[in-house]
Amino acid sequence: MTYAVRKMILVLSALALMPLLVSAADKDVPKEHSTYKQDEILTEAENFFGKGAKGIADVIQKAFKDQGEPNAFIAGEEAGGAVGVGVRYGKGTLKTHGGGSREVYWQGPSIGFDLGGNAAKTFILIYKLNDEQKLFQRFPGVEGSLYFVGGVGLNYARIEGITVAPVRLGVGWRQGASVGYIHFTPTKSLNPF
Repeated sequence: MTYAVRKMILVLSALALMPLLVSAADKDVPKEHSTYKQDEILTEAENFFGKGAKGIADVIQKAFKDQGEPNAFIAGEEAGGAVGVGVRYGKGTLKTHGGGSREVYWQGPSIGFDLGGNAAKTFILIYKLNDEQKLFQRFPGVEGSLYFVGGVGLNYARIEGITVAPVRLGVGWRQGASVGYIHFTPTKSLNPF
């Protein structure tokens, strides 16, 4: 067999195996996370808050209208209090669409015209989170709240193209407006900063 024939066989073999090589390489490339549809999130929220939780569907519809479809969410609980300066601590489970789940924590300070204390079930919609590790940072935001016995709240915080939209169904007495941030962490921290 001549050198030219061997070279031709090698080239043809490589061309024949090319689709298999490309297919295998594609499996290693992370694809952008798909998103949750509104009915999926409404079902998850109803399962979390309980069917018939007043105002939840309206708040989630507003978030979809404002931000579109999220690709992750956190279902958890938080507690906080303020007398001008406030703190908030929370814990929940992060779920990504088509991915796994993991426990996450959040805490953060606030300052403003804010008074009282509250506990809330918190359902956080997350937009454009293509890497779970990018959640673990501070998300600055402005929040207004009025909880008196019970109520639903929604606000947005954004950094580096990632938006978090906490939906809170709270109890207690807390009212006011404040500026602060939510700091997500993979482990529990008592330091709100």
